[in-house]
Amino acid sequence: MSHGHSHGGGGCRCAAEREEPPEQRGLAYGLYLRVDLERLQCLNESCEGSGRGVFKPWEERADRSKFVESDADEELLFNIPFTGNVKLKGIIIMGEDDDSHPSEMRLYKNIPQMSFDDTEREPDQTFSLNRDVTGELEYATKISRFSNVYHLSIHISKNFGADTTKIFYIGLRGEWTELRRHEVTICNYEASANPADHRVHQVTPQTHFIS
Repeated sequence: MSHGHSHGGGGCRCAAEREEPPEQRGLAYGLYLRVDLERLQCLNESCEGSGRGVFKPWEERADRSKFVESDADEELLFNIPFTGNVKLKGIIIMGEDDDSHPSEMRLYKNIPQMSFDDTEREPDQTFSLNRDVTGELEYATKISRFSNVYHLSIHISKNFGADTTKIFYIGLRGEWTELRRHEVTICNYEASANPADHRVHQVTPQTHFIS
């Protein structure tokens, strides 16, 4: 299906424009490996635990045995904790080629255990979505706003008119930084000491470039 490139709240681009071989595209969308799946929540999913299944390797996005479908209405809310700090650069939302495909996505950062009541607040970024049945269409985030994310909430607020919403794949692209907890603790402790001591107590996180 053809699609434009002017979207509310952010832009999108296709795999063809990125000119990356499939293996590099798969590596770029490796941020799912940094999601704490045990603590991931998907509110209003019709089958408990199914929301976790859409965070999978880019190469497996066409596997339609794993999907999440909404229950009471068309809305879905994903609460996604990461195992470190993330600089989020892009998102793919892949659905069905019908009215159950999401039509709007709203992003919130660093609000753990969000509820649908919490979605009344202003999102950090909103996207109008096109139907994407191949997992090729990326929505670029405002990196300055998503440069230090330890928890991401994705609110699927609308679809194209169906009673329920269905998603097969959510791809996350960005950089992940490991938090060394013992060094963070030292830094916090030293914050109340002599400022001159800070030069010998540096936090040295490890950054893993996933894109």
